[in-house]
Amino acid sequence: MHKIEGSQATARQAAELLRSVISQQRVPYTNQAGALIDAVRAVGEQLIAANPVELAVGNIVRRVLHIIREENLSLATAAIAGLNLSAASDGDDDDDGERDEHTVLSAAAVAAAARSTLRPPSLQTLLEDMPESATIPHTTSSGGDSEGKSKSADKSSRTRRLKHDIIEAVNELIQDITTCHEQIAEQAIEHIHQNEVILTLGSSKTVLEFLYAAKEKRRSFRVFVAEGAPRYQGHLLAKELVARGLQTTLITDSAVFAIISRVNMVIVGAHAVMANGGVIAPVGLNMVALAAQKHAVPFVVLAGSHKLCPLYPHNPEVLLNELRSPSELLDFGEFSDCLDFGSGTGSPLLHVVNPAFDYVPPKLVSLFITDTGGHNPSYMYRLIADYYSADDLVVRGRIASGKLSSDRFCLLYSR
Repeated sequence: MHKIEGSQATARQAAELLRSVISQQRVPYTNQAGALIDAVRAVGEQLIAANPVELAVGNIVRRVLHIIREENLSLATAAIAGLNLSAASDGDDDDDGERDEHTVLSAAAVAAAARSTLRPPSLQTLLEDMPESATIPHTTSSGGDSEGKSKSADKSSRTRRLKHDIIEAVNELIQDITTCHEQIAEQAIEHIHQNEVILTLGSSKTVLEFLYAAKEKRRSFRVFVAEGAPRYQGHLLAKELVARGLQTTLITDSAVFAIISRVNMVIVGAHAVMANGGVIAPVGLNMVALAAQKHAVPFVVLAGSHKLCPLYPHNPEVLLNELRSPSELLDFGEFSDCLDFGSGTGSPLLHVVNPAFDYVPPKLVSLFITDTGGHNPSYMYRLIADYYSADDLVVRGRIASGKLSSDRFCLLYSR
């Protein structure tokens, strides 16, 4: 079994797993969407609990739940619209008095009813609740058997159609996740100009492809790469940039303030983008954002739509940080005397805090570039609202409060 690393790969695997769940799930004749939502939510809870720090997993679970609701609503609205046309057609042969007796459901009423509940009503439920005068006239008793078979076939057909439409929409989501780097990179020519100096920190495939796309358009520019201690992912990015023919300068993280005045733009990746426009990013980026603000340098964040999270930083479902191993900072053999327990105190003399992420508030971000285009931080909540349903924001039932507290402390400490 191999370990999946990176938000993009994790998001794609989560979407493929949920697609499989939907495909194999057996649904009842009534409330098919509700059964699929319950199944996806149950699996989604386990996925989120397995890695609560990887917010992309929760984002994909919520996106799939939103897809189920939207496809069910679309089918119900289309079916009722067809029923209205059928009722209106049959009424053309009747007198005005008889026509007034028929009750017809509007598509708007169906949409309002579907959105008002956690589980949108299926078409079958709506039809069963309709007055007898609103239904299509019954056939004679001699045709009862054929009518029953026809209804059963219709139910089966609606179930297959709903699952088919949902799976098609999830396939589109998987395709969007797979091609997000290319979609973002296509916009590079609009933002990087000739002879500019770009600063980034750590390693990001999105940033790599973005910079390389500008170079492919014959833009000549220099890239400063902060090494991203303590994991030094910036070393990997610098090597990749040089291999692709870009002029690259590797610097220490502490040198950011010293060279920021020479920089035209800061371009970085993100771990997650929150609903308020704040960014959870690799540790050290908050310092870079502060330096950019001090010198009026644009701070641009690249993020695929699978990283757009509908939650706010203060939501209890959000684990903002994780503590990485102290061995990334120091050699235990060299510091063994410092890590010995003090006499009578019962605790080590040296404590090592190694947070993985920083939080960059929206006021420090100049622009977001996603696979759907460039957006101001103030617009992010509207963009995120298009991808999720309010009923699905809370997926997990239980949160490890102890770990949450330590992670929140770690985030504040890293600022």
